[in-house]
Amino acid sequence: MQETTTRQRVAGVLVLLGLLAQIVGFTGAMPTAQAVSYLLWAAVVLLWRDIPRRSRIQAGVLIVLGVLMLVVARVVYSANVDWPAMLQGNVFVATMLVGVSFISLIGTHGNKRPPGKRVTGADGVLRTWLGVHFLGTILNLSTVFMVGDRLARRSPLTTPQLLALNRGLSSAALWSPFFASMAVVIALVPEVQYGQIAMIGFPLAMLSGLLTTLELRRRFDLAEVDGFSLSPRSLLMPAGMAALVMLFHFWLTPSLTIVSIITFLLPAVAVLSNLREGSRYTLRRIRQHTATRLPAMRGEISLFLAAGLLTLGLSTLVAAAAGDDWTLFATFGMWQAMVSFAAITLSALVGLHPIIGVSVLASILNLASGEQTLFAFVALSAWAVGTSVGPLSGINLSLQGRYGVSGYRMMKNNLLYAAMMSLLSLGAIAGLSVWVN
Repeated sequence: MQETTTRQRVAGVLVLLGLLAQIVGFTGAMPTAQAVSYLLWAAVVLLWRDIPRRSRIQAGVLIVLGVLMLVVARVVYSANVDWPAMLQGNVFVATMLVGVSFISLIGTHGNKRPPGKRVTGADGVLRTWLGVHFLGTILNLSTVFMVGDRLARRSPLTTPQLLALNRGLSSAALWSPFFASMAVVIALVPEVQYGQIAMIGFPLAMLSGLLTTLELRRRFDLAEVDGFSLSPRSLLMPAGMAALVMLFHFWLTPSLTIVSIITFLLPAVAVLSNLREGSRYTLRRIRQHTATRLPAMRGEISLFLAAGLLTLGLSTLVAAAAGDDWTLFATFGMWQAMVSFAAITLSALVGLHPIIGVSVLASILNLASGEQTLFAFVALSAWAVGTSVGPLSGINLSLQGRYGVSGYRMMKNNLLYAAMMSLLSLGAIAGLSVWVN
């Protein structure tokens, strides 16, 4: 027992060091991405036997496939593979999750009941969706933990609550300028017209909230299902964090991404909030968090890192096999956009993150200026639908690691929703194709 406790504590220290190294890297003083990846993977190795069997098998398969594809790309296609850097995939997301975990050090934890007036039923589901969606447009994945942990104080999360969390966040990809999907899209097609995207994506996102509320009311008895109370007290901490993130993003550290700001800001706020009780108290809480909470994140960290390795392996293999001369479509119009949306979304069903399909598609298209906005909306809508239903998407990996729900169970419960959102997205793609051409 002592050996296990020591091993877990060492792993927790490695995770903490990984977070600190990532924060140092943000300053530009030195490149730390490789060191961060080694520290986090070393922690995963130490905690491997403690990972739940289902997650361990899933992570193991992803790791083997990722390495195998890198080997094939190198041996068969003579691709250049940066082997020392092969473990860096999804490190930014993993360290953000570690930073977000420090939210548990903010405030009082003895209260078992969430503050604010209790809301249940369809109204509660809608409020949960709205809270996660609008705060998530800024705080991204961290909002799911803020709202989910608050709901879990009363009782373990139910399927309707998990689906509201999932869909509230994933639908933000349709229009949020601060979402990871938008950052990826802008990097791939820099001439995208955001105004056109927002004018179609925002109403589509609102339809997602309405659809979620109506569907869950029909499928489940929501009478005792708690929702996120949108009272000023319950919104104080998330809204305050959102305001701080915006302050850093626009004025203090404009060169950093939202994910990077969240990674260092939440732990900093947690430490400062505890310093009011004295430095010894603060150190004790950090030490306890490092020894218990950080090792308990083994499921989340291992799945994200393994999925990152798979993404690197697949993208490297596809790039090596396809080459630079081949183009998928001579032009990118309505029908090509619809086929692309379907391909990316369907690939999510078999476990591929939409970022893989979007990146691969962008690499084999020569897009004219007017076509870039249409491609961007295809990517964002496929991302929104694909991450909601994909068992290996960031949101579902997080829900699996944090709350123990199976990614495939989430996929099954989201199939009807994904089908209906796909039809709406295809209609929006048709409309946008007429607008931009």
